[in-house]
Amino acid sequence: MILRLWRGETAPDRTEPYRRLLTEEIAPAILDRGVPGLRELGVWGRDPRELDPAAAGETLTVMTFDDWAAVAAFTGGDPSASVVPPAARRLLSRFDQHSRHYQRLATFPPPR
Repeated sequence: MILRLWRGETAPDRTEPYRRLLTEEIAPAILDRGVPGLRELGVWGRDPRELDPAAAGETLTVMTFDDWAAVAAFTGGDPSASVVPPAARRLLSRFDQHSRHYQRLATFPPPR
């Protein structure tokens, strides 16, 4: 399994519009593509108390894929490529040009 992480930052006044765009349009459009091997897409927001109030809002997308072929199918070829639609680029002040990927090494369920 492959974990794909991508991070974007927005000016404070653009954080909520960006997050709405991401959760209401971009993420559903990705899922509607039916990418084989895409297991999950999550959207995470960094707690504003951890950020400089004047700096930015930080949003992380977390995707899990079965394998590298599935990641390449999502990106259109280059597995490390960032996939950022023009509407999102207009709201973002900074974003990862390349996603980070991690392969699962082990899983430990909590004791019952």
